[in-house]
Formats: sequence, C-alpha cells, structure tokens
Amino acid sequence: MAGGSRDILVVGAGPVGLAVALELARRGFSPRLVDDGEGPTPLAESRALGINARTLTLLSPSGVADRILAEAQDIAHFRVRSRTRLLAEVDTHVIKGRFSAIRGLSQGATERILLSALAGYGIVPEWQTRVSVTAPDAIRPGVRLRHHDGTEQALSVDILIGADGAHSAVRKAIGLGFPGQALEAHFYLADFRYGQPVDSHFAEISLYDPGMIGRLPVSADTLRFISTLPDFERRIVHPDAILAKTWSSQFQIHFRHVAAMSKGNVFLAGDAAHIHSPAGARGMNLGIEDACWLAHLISEGRERDYSDLRMPAVRQVLKQTRRLTRLVTMQQPLATAVRDRLVPLLFRVPAVRRLLLRSIAGYDTAKPPWISGAF
Repeated sequence: MAGGSRDILVVGAGPVGLAVALELARRGFSPRLVDDGEGPTPLAESRALGINARTLTLLSPSGVADRILAEAQDIAHFRVRSRTRLLAEVDTHVIKGRFSAIRGLSQGATERILLSALAGYGIVPEWQTRVSVTAPDAIRPGVRLRHHDGTEQALSVDILIGADGAHSAVRKAIGLGFPGQALEAHFYLADFRYGQPVDSHFAEISLYDPGMIGRLPVSADTLRFISTLPDFERRIVHPDAILAKTWSSQFQIHFRHVAAMSKGNVFLAGDAAHIHSPAGARGMNLGIEDACWLAHLISEGRERDYSDLRMPAVRQVLKQTRRLTRLVTMQQPLATAVRDRLVPLLFRVPAVRRLLLRSIAGYDTAKPPWISGAF
C-alpha cells in the first residue's frame, strides 16, 4: 500500500515515537508526530542508557546506528561483584554480528540523533500539543489536538499510534488495562561528572548483603550509579574528583503490560504497552523494537498481526527482567550466600554465557524479517 495514502498520527516523541515515525518515513509515509512536552529529554537527565545490538541492527537502514556508534560508549565488559570480590565477567564483544552486545548513550542524545534523521524527511514533532481521543473505536479513530497557543483541531486518521509512555492517554482512551505489580523497594540513582575522563568501557553490579549498587557509563567523564540502598552515595568509590552531580532520581519499579497491543486501528508501543525493571537495559530497546515492527507491518498492510507478533517478546522480557531484579535485590542472608556461590559457577558454563549475551544484545526475540542476516 502506498505510503502517502494513509493518515498516521503518532502520539509521543520520545525514543519510541521518534523511531516509529522514522521507520514509517523511510518507507514512504508522512506520519504526524505530536507530544505534550516542550522538547526532547534534557541532556542532563540521562534516563535510558543502554542501546543493544538488536536496536542498532534495526536502526541501521536509516543511518541512525552509525550516528549512535560515533557518540556512544563501548561497554566492552559487564562485571558482577560481591562487595570487592569479582563473581563473574562477560566480554560483550564475544557475540556474532556487526555490533557488540551493548553500548551506552544518554536518552537525550539518542533522541536528538533520531530527531535529526527525521528532519531529513521533513518531519518535526509538534511539541506542547495535547491529544484527546474522541472516537477510539471508529474505523478512522478521531482525536482532538490542543496546541500550546490554545487553538484546537479535530481530525480523524487511518492509524493512531500511542507511544506516550507509562501513563498513556491513548491506552486509557481505548480502554486497555495495565495490570501488574510494583516492587516494594525503591531504586535510587545519581549521575556524577568527573574532572578527568574515566574508564567508561565497563558496567558492573556490586552486590551487598542486602542491596546492590550498579555502575554504568553515561559518557567519557560521567558515570551513573543506581542502587536499592538509600545511603548508596556514601558507599561509592569514585574514580576521580567529582565536578558535579548532574542528575539524581528515585523511582519504584513496576512490572505491567497490556493484554493486547492494539485495538481496532489504534496501536501501542513502548512504555504505553509495557513497563518493567531496568535490569538488563531492555526498556527503551524493547520499545524501539515495537516501533520498527509496527512500521514494517503497516508498510505490508499487516498491522493487524502486530499484537500477536509482539506480545510473546513482551512477556519474555518481563519474565527475564523480573528474575534479574530478584537476583540483585534479594535480602535473606542464606539466599544471598547461595547466590554468591552459584553465580561464578554458572558463568563458567559456555551455554549460560551465550544465553546471557544474547539477552543483553536483544537477540533473544524474533528476528526482524526485513533485515537480511539479522541475528
């Protein structure tokens, strides 16, 4: 079906909304993209960091992958420690394909790369634009747009895509529930910028009894520390003198997903359809995977298959991240002692290492059939 013959509205201009708009534009469509925010994620707020090999593969045809590679940190090793003792280490380069398993780049930087690529197709997000869905069940869903100057516009579209986050107005409008649960524990994070470049080529988790502190690279001179411990900042061993704490936050982890990712001609992608723990760095990557699959299926006239094709991946990733989260947040002394003995043994098994690497790379979900040689 010709791209220009369908009216498509994408709600949400985060990484997922930008990715679906870009993939649609690359296929000849001219989607309209709106967001109620003032602009992309501020660069000071690193937010989603990990970009896996599957995402880079999916974004290669648009040229975005090369731009990400030029800016991202190469996370060559992933380590697990119990206090000062090294329990396990994985080389992220030991995986088939063009890309190593994972790299680090702040969400704001990723969004700006996607925005630049979209601008090449003449598509610019309409910021500060609120959306209300007036006819969710119609063959052509109806919406009302309220712009920042107070003007309003009513329109109907062939396809409505909700990429508007965990509190998705589109999801609520079509009556899809968001069942699941929240962990009782809170997570805390802080980003620190140092006076000199630091070793940004590894990520690690240090396990305590109880609790954990993770270290992730944001840039050549900035690191993120994430923890289940409220007093984690006093436990950090900094690699250099601190110039600034550039961002800090705390949050509660939820595991939720919709029963179906579409209803009629309304489709959901990313956090609008599923949220989970950041363990494994799958959140943004899974959402971009949704976006690319949806754009492909729309171009084939097969968008009705979208939910059936994506839900297995969503359930699988939530199951995996739940297990990883339990592993790093367990508190009972006996359980943590058993974990610390088993982890090194498991990591010595080649099959276990391969499975972990494929999960980190995002290669454990269905292969994108439109990309030859994709793993």
